[in-house]
Amino acid sequence: MKKLNKPDKIAIKSKSASFVTSLFCYVLLILVSFIILFPFISKISASFMSVEDMYDRTVNFIPRKPTLDNYKFVMQAIKFGSTGLRTLGLSLLCAIPQTFVAAMTGYALAKMKKKMGKIGMGMVLATVLVPPQVIMLPMYLKFRFYDVFGIVNLITGKQLNLLDTAGGVLPFIILSCTGMAFKNGIYIFLLRQFYKGIPEELEEAAFIDGCSTFKTFFKIVLPVSVPMMVTVFLLSFCWQWTDTFYTNLFLKSDAVLSTAIFSISGIQQQGSGNFYETVIINTAVILAILPLVILYLFGQRKLIAGIERSGVTG
Repeated sequence: MKKLNKPDKIAIKSKSASFVTSLFCYVLLILVSFIILFPFISKISASFMSVEDMYDRTVNFIPRKPTLDNYKFVMQAIKFGSTGLRTLGLSLLCAIPQTFVAAMTGYALAKMKKKMGKIGMGMVLATVLVPPQVIMLPMYLKFRFYDVFGIVNLITGKQLNLLDTAGGVLPFIILSCTGMAFKNGIYIFLLRQFYKGIPEELEEAAFIDGCSTFKTFFKIVLPVSVPMMVTVFLLSFCWQWTDTFYTNLFLKSDAVLSTAIFSISGIQQQGSGNFYETVIINTAVILAILPLVILYLFGQRKLIAGIERSGVTG
């Protein structure tokens, strides 16, 4: 038998160590994936169960009598068609202006002097750290008795109640158009990082050709930043679709999907108990996020590409 020399022994030990390391990583990845995916798998499985399957201890993940009755019940209870359209409209009304406002604010912060830009960006990010509960009451009172420096009260003799105007969507539009919407600081940060990566020569060439700052932004910078703006739009749209803070504050309880889900609590059917109610609510949640899953499947490349180009990791 041929005796192995020292380099061969080192190579074999290295391969063995590499195999053990890879095996450990794969096992750890499988365990973590199972921990993350298990709740989703169990909820999806339960959504297809009949009432008998829910209380049958021999049924775990695979329903013995699979049914779509839970989905049919939820769609009727929350009026999925009309409520979904209202949610879509509200999400678009918020995401579109919020994206453009974040783009303009991010560009301004990117072109500020280094010290002033950092201070401004720090103030913007500080708004993200404020707990929603802190601004809940002031925000409600602001739009319940709306006025602009006393001008509205001076002209009309009273303050406006925007919560009962245009179905309660005016507060969302005002917050989105003024850059005061929740999570707006994150979107400004992403776009600011992207704009800092644009070569200055591109803008200097536009200035030499006689373009103003605004014209340079709209003609040169904005078209270049479309991928990043698509990413911000998707993030804003998804957040508004699932939002429960502003929607509970400004809208009726069943106006959009995120709040209509909880309006079906307390239901009872065929002598079922609390477990059935939990399954129905979970089914409603799955139904509500399904459009977002489809949106992500079609837009994941642009979403990931936009985040990579933002320079957050750099």
